[in-house]
Amino acid sequence: MMNLNLAEGRYLVKLARDSISYYLKNLVPPPAPKTKFPNLLEKRGVFCTLLTYPENKLRGCIGLIAPEKSLINATIEASCSATQDPRFFPLEESELNKIIIELTILSEMQRILVYEPRDYLKEIKIGKDGLYLKYHYNSGIFLPQVPIEQRWDVKTYLSELCLKAGLTEDSWITKPVQLYKFQAQIFSEAEPNGEVFERKLSI
Repeated sequence: MMNLNLAEGRYLVKLARDSISYYLKNLVPPPAPKTKFPNLLEKRGVFCTLLTYPENKLRGCIGLIAPEKSLINATIEASCSATQDPRFFPLEESELNKIIIELTILSEMQRILVYEPRDYLKEIKIGKDGLYLKYHYNSGIFLPQVPIEQRWDVKTYLSELCLKAGLTEDSWITKPVQLYKFQAQIFSEAEPNGEVFERKLSI
């Protein structure tokens, strides 16, 4: 699984913006375009985050966890879905020039196997690892940038992930949860419809 270069990242962010514009006008996702970038035909998970500008407040975030679709198709689906994030009112066409689009491209999920739950604390690196938790029908995911933005330590990160999955905050200790980590590349607009850059995470 190769990292994307900046040209590929720019292409995907523009595709996300164009897809959102098309979807808000036509109420259906656009057809997938042909691309000169073969890496974008690889099946990967991807999340689309919408942020208000210049406030930088969350306006929507939806993604595909499983690598079941090409990056082209996954980006179209995630970006259109992000406009309908149920935590917010549906995005309106008039807001397009007031939001920043950020894409998070996921690596493969790696199951974290430990002898006892507190060993999870040594296996997770803030600023590098996103987390995905499953327990029966409950699940939750946090992208790698979330614990940095929220200023969480690893223990808080795990507790908040459990709460997001609809479990008690100590479930990572008390229940046989399945915990996965992943890494990500993040491509973001500097301003609405503006220059695209690769966002590097730092603690």
